[in-house]
Amino acid sequence: LQELQSSGRGRFLLEHAAPFSAFLTDSFGRQHNYLRISLTEKCNLRCQYCMPEEGVQLTPKSDLLTTREIIALAKLFVKEGVEKIRLTGGEPLIRPDVVDIVGQLHKLEGLKTIAVTTNGINLTRLLPRLKEAGLNAINISLDTLVPAKFEFIVRRKGFHKVMEGIHKATELGYRPVKVNCVVMRGFNEDELLDFVDFTKDLPLDVRFIEYMPFDGNKWNFKKMVSYKEMLDTIKQRWPELEKLPCETSSTAKSYKVPQFQGQISFITSMSEHFCGSCNRLRITADGNLKVCLFGNSEVSLRDHLRSGASEEELVQVIGAAVGRKKKQHAGMFNISQMKNRPMILI
Repeated sequence: LQELQSSGRGRFLLEHAAPFSAFLTDSFGRQHNYLRISLTEKCNLRCQYCMPEEGVQLTPKSDLLTTREIIALAKLFVKEGVEKIRLTGGEPLIRPDVVDIVGQLHKLEGLKTIAVTTNGINLTRLLPRLKEAGLNAINISLDTLVPAKFEFIVRRKGFHKVMEGIHKATELGYRPVKVNCVVMRGFNEDELLDFVDFTKDLPLDVRFIEYMPFDGNKWNFKKMVSYKEMLDTIKQRWPELEKLPCETSSTAKSYKVPQFQGQISFITSMSEHFCGSCNRLRITADGNLKVCLFGNSEVSLRDHLRSGASEEELVQVIGAAVGRKKKQHAGMFNISQMKNRPMILI
């Protein structure tokens, strides 16, 4: 910044920098420069904390966003200041044209990061093409390092495919490869130390996520292991654990065992929410904008698009939704009582 200020051109740029989009700034001054787009509601796994056992009623295909609509919306958000887009699902890598979508997003001027969150089952096969298309960052969900337990949690086989995908991502130079682990009491909290060990020789960021309530996942306070409890357990084994600095809008508190190649993080959405610095918006596969993961208010961008709304009208609709965003979510007890979509449909 000082270098910029000292040069004439830099001073000019700072003084005349375009302010961040008013439409993507809410009434608490939060600037939303990060958009998550769900590409599909379908998944090739049936994780217990994500989907009710009986499955979910899927939206008819004609009601889901087409590729053209996804790119049109992405273009609009990027024009308004979004710098990072994450593709989610369901399982985004089962969408047949996912590589093409990444390639089209890669052409959007101003977009700095294209990320994907995947369960890793199809990753080894697709990653070389995704990387070539412009994929910059990758999160892989893995809740256990025990193959038999993996099958129990996800109700499917595939553990070795996921491990292969993680190694493939490190081979292809992704740094760090983020591994998302939802910690549930009685399921996998006994594996915390093994997961930390997993970061010893690989450039991973293992992210321990507090178990969150969603429709149909039978959330129960007793199943939640808080960040403080996890940290205590890990510090007993590695008292030298160091806290790492983090950027303001980060949802993760990061730590590292000295000399380990990777690091660990905690996503404390239940015990210590990070609503104050939230910079993210979500578009569901059926085209609804959600301004908060835990809020049940949604607005259909798909319907506006399909009724021929102009770019300007769409931006107004988006701005109005962002403007209604609350200061923070309802807290874990209230969230668990609230009607919201199952995670798979978000």
